[in-house]
Amino acid sequence: MKTNSVLEAKRLSSLNFLSAIFALGLALFTFSAFAQNAANSSAKQGVILSLNGPVTPPVADYLEREITAASEAGKDLIILEIDTPGGLVDSMKTIIKAILASDTPVATYVSPQGARSASAGLYIMYSAHISAMAPATNTGAATPVEIGGSPSEENPFEEETEDLAPAGDNADRADETEESTTNETIDNIADAARDIRPTSAPEEAAPLSSEDALRAKIINDSVAYIRALAEERGRNADWAESAVREASSITANKALELGVIDLIADDMGDLLAQIDGRTVTTASGEVTLATTDMTLERVEPTLVERILSFIANPNVAVILMSLGTTGLIIEMWNPGSIFPGAVGAISLLLGLYALQVLPFNWLPLALMGVGAILIIIEAYTPTFGIAGLFGLVLFGVGMFFLFPESLRVSTSVIGTILVGSGALLGLILFAVIGSRSHGPMIGGEAVRKREGVVDDWDGKEGWVIVEGERWRARADKPLEPGDRIRVVEVDGLVLVVKQAKASGLLGGLQPREA
Repeated sequence: MKTNSVLEAKRLSSLNFLSAIFALGLALFTFSAFAQNAANSSAKQGVILSLNGPVTPPVADYLEREITAASEAGKDLIILEIDTPGGLVDSMKTIIKAILASDTPVATYVSPQGARSASAGLYIMYSAHISAMAPATNTGAATPVEIGGSPSEENPFEEETEDLAPAGDNADRADETEESTTNETIDNIADAARDIRPTSAPEEAAPLSSEDALRAKIINDSVAYIRALAEERGRNADWAESAVREASSITANKALELGVIDLIADDMGDLLAQIDGRTVTTASGEVTLATTDMTLERVEPTLVERILSFIANPNVAVILMSLGTTGLIIEMWNPGSIFPGAVGAISLLLGLYALQVLPFNWLPLALMGVGAILIIIEAYTPTFGIAGLFGLVLFGVGMFFLFPESLRVSTSVIGTILVGSGALLGLILFAVIGSRSHGPMIGGEAVRKREGVVDDWDGKEGWVIVEGERWRARADKPLEPGDRIRVVEVDGLVLVVKQAKASGLLGGLQPREA
């Protein structure tokens, strides 16, 4: 009895010991998980976006979406790496509006070494909360240029500035580069302009031509826009104006000296180290940056956006417009060829989108419209499936991109619609091919190899009935009225016939034609 009691006590103590170890392990695991989650929640998180290439509608959509998403997710910093020659004004303004509305600080960084931030890139830099450049980079040259057409060779502002600036200033500026335009020179010119303009007689001022007036309006609007951004961020507004009016361009060191940028950073780590502790003003108020041990996540554009960015490249856009025009001209020269017209219409739509003449939200509708037209053409003017296939593809692509990503039509629904439409087109194509496979429907050639019955016969000649018509006929052998015959040849208006073979075992039971 004592032995059993000892064994039972040992078992209980062992179970208690194992239970204690299990409870301790579970507690340690829970505590470590909680600590890890707490550490993750307290860790600073940033997002790296890239502007590499021209500023186009797909790039603007990508940056606007990701800046808005990072702001709504409460990210601590957005870094926009820039290497761009410029781009479209509307796309540039889309990006700038997203930056100005962001609750998360946005830092632009012209990188890597050798990169540039020209034209539209300068405006984007001025709109950012923090603007930085890598060594051996440059920025500027922000004069707006119209797509298509060439402005007047004479600068509408040139006559004023040449008369107003002192000779000594002109000599000094001749020795300096465009990058070193000083604030004093710009202020002197502006003051002189205010002093002289009121005294000028109206009749002495030569009116601007339409092209020069339009150019002056565009430049003045651009100057006001970049000066507003400069005043908002506390950057050099006078040099920004010279970058717009005179296409001035400067290096990173000069940009830091003139107050165009906030700092020069060798790499991403150096950038985070230098901006740590800075206070900036966002849409929601002042934010103090804490970038030590910040975790950065790089977000790239989607595959569709990369494809659209390639299409929106100015070089590709010009090629697309040329292909579109050529295809439509070929179609007009050879109506019914379909393929050149279809390719031309698609190229023209993509070219208009690339030049931002056709907004992206209208592009899917335009593709669906062209696809529907091609499907109708296939139904009424059979092209052996070429137009129909193009139409189905365009209709499906347009339907897929018709709505935003959150409301996008299911691919299964699109596939079902395309399969049904494709089956209908297949039936039409099959019927067309079948209608073209038989021989002539009327005339002598229509009765060749057809069967008929002898109506009246004498020797080797007589009359036969074929396909309901009475023909004169001849044969090598005598025939009897009621015999079935087959047409061998057509000799003018006379059929050359021979007696037809019996149609199997039941051939003799078939009724003869009267």
